[in-house]
Amino acid sequence: MNHKIARFHVILIMILIHRLIYAQSDYQQIIPETQLSIDMVYVKGGPFMMGSPETEKGRYGDEGPQHPVEIDDFWIGKYEISWDIYKLFLDRHIDNLIEELNSSEVEIRVDAISGATPPYTDMSFGMGINGYPAIGMTQHAANTFCQWLSAITGKFYRLPTEAEWEYAARAGNQSRYSFGDDERELDQFGWYQKNSDGKYQPIGQKNPNPWGLYDMHGNVSEWTLDQYISNIYQLRDSLVLNPYEIPTKRYPRSVRGGSWKDFSEKLRSAARGRSSSTWKLRDPQIPKSIWWHTDADFVGFRILRPKNTPSPEQQLIYWQSAEK
Repeated sequence: MNHKIARFHVILIMILIHRLIYAQSDYQQIIPETQLSIDMVYVKGGPFMMGSPETEKGRYGDEGPQHPVEIDDFWIGKYEISWDIYKLFLDRHIDNLIEELNSSEVEIRVDAISGATPPYTDMSFGMGINGYPAIGMTQHAANTFCQWLSAITGKFYRLPTEAEWEYAARAGNQSRYSFGDDERELDQFGWYQKNSDGKYQPIGQKNPNPWGLYDMHGNVSEWTLDQYISNIYQLRDSLVLNPYEIPTKRYPRSVRGGSWKDFSEKLRSAARGRSSSTWKLRDPQIPKSIWWHTDADFVGFRILRPKNTPSPEQQLIYWQSAEK
């Protein structure tokens, strides 16, 4: 018990140090015409070793070789996007209440963004709505949410790349998890097969990682922007700046973090996941929905805002690549 308390105190000290340096840059994104907001945490970019060493316990072959990557500064969601917020995007009731924004970051109008079609079934599968992570959306739907959020706030939001996600998950550590190598401590930081009681849990209930991000290990897996390419690390032979594998086909796409259904090794910082057409097996529609994965009750997402806003043309690449 003393060891656990000591570890928790170390995490708290690291969070406080990070806050003292960057707290002035953290902010809350208010959702217009609502009382809801999204907490955004500032992450200072830098270099790190992406992937896992061959000696890491639980390692899979697609995590190597380790290679140097450098990431630019960004803000990332403190929590996974909840149903409370995602339902605003699904309902679109607030769109007509929002005045046209004079924004220096985005040029998209909210009425130019397609709305998601309703699912044929309860996509929470009875596991909970208020305060729980939204699940079952396709990468296209998650991207379109980011486009919609950008239009109603005037700030540019997107999904994180695989590299950005791993950089944020590691929080400056090269260990198996953000808190170290001992999976016996995982109960304090994440929901997974051993402790989830067979369902996802409310966001933010476990300890955060050293940069103050919650549920980076488990609860729900999280969409990234990238096409999943199993051997992509083998093709990177030098320092890579802000890597992003632009999708060229619908499957597989990359997900990260592991979920409430997974064993502990899938929650490691370097562990990679992939989407599959089997995630739509129970979808009765022909053609199957571009908005919902009816068999993916374990995948959600969090959002990212880069410090350096990309051009309008690049923004569309981030938002619309999943339509292919």
